[in-house]
Amino acid sequence: MEILLTAFLGTPIWMWLAFIGIVITLLVLDLGLLNRGNHEISVSKSLRLSALYITLGVAFSGFVWWQMDAEAAKNYLTAFVVEKTLAMDNVFVIALIFGFFAIPRAYQHRVLFWGILGVIVLRGIMIGLGAALVAEYHWVLYVFAAFLVFTGIKMVVTDDTAVDISQNRLLRFMRRRLNVTDKLHGAAFFVKEAHPKTGKLVTFATPLFLALVMVEIADLVFAVDSVPAVFAITTDPFIVYTSNIFAILGLRALYFALAAIIHRFHYLKYALGVLLVFIGSKIFVADLMGWQKFPADWSLGITFVILAAGVGWSLWKTRGEAEAHS
Repeated sequence: MEILLTAFLGTPIWMWLAFIGIVITLLVLDLGLLNRGNHEISVSKSLRLSALYITLGVAFSGFVWWQMDAEAAKNYLTAFVVEKTLAMDNVFVIALIFGFFAIPRAYQHRVLFWGILGVIVLRGIMIGLGAALVAEYHWVLYVFAAFLVFTGIKMVVTDDTAVDISQNRLLRFMRRRLNVTDKLHGAAFFVKEAHPKTGKLVTFATPLFLALVMVEIADLVFAVDSVPAVFAITTDPFIVYTSNIFAILGLRALYFALAAIIHRFHYLKYALGVLLVFIGSKIFVADLMGWQKFPADWSLGITFVILAAGVGWSLWKTRGEAEAHS
């Protein structure tokens, strides 16, 4: 029993095991019970699932409060909200990927499920490396903070440009190096087919597999923003990882809930830009004010205000599109 109380990355092993147990349980329920087989997930079902994941993510802050302290719980909630909002931006790219490969809604949840499994591993590696860097070189936090400020300003001042997925270097590389079929084969990622030149049976990657790889890479790109953002909120690896994963777990449900009304959140990127600037600037403000840390309750409150203003502004600016679709 003593080994369970041993600290791993500053947190008792039993707390890590409890979190991993919750994640595994949710994944098993999601794949084995809630979404068995290939079928289209309705907006109402995705809304219910999204609400469930958000409720569980918020409820986990109570566990953090109980085992750690109130400040840790506030930092967790701030990180969870930030990650959840940044995940919404990821939905735009996922929608583009599915549209480019013409993936039917009945198969999209399969791609997202396996994509989330990959995300759990990739985020764990990135956060572990980030935690090691911050522990060894504290100045790395200032690099993260400056990067967030730069990224946030760039999001606010740059115009949207159409993304041409066909010109993506990774996609072009896969099509050159792999045997790729142009048509879907149900929910299969790979199929056996006769090679057009040799006539031998070989393994072909389907568009579903290409979409999965592109979704994984898209999340990796977004993680470059989101992981430093959480480290700018707190350097505790347990809070950084758990807030990341709880936000990502609900991404699949969030996608199906937002895909139909994604145009209504077109202006949310400006709020995300302001939020990144705020998070990045906190460490510099704390130094200027002589604080040990930026107050956690201020951080949580300001985050909510920025996001609420961004959502409200986006919905108001696109109200005409809502009327046109009604």
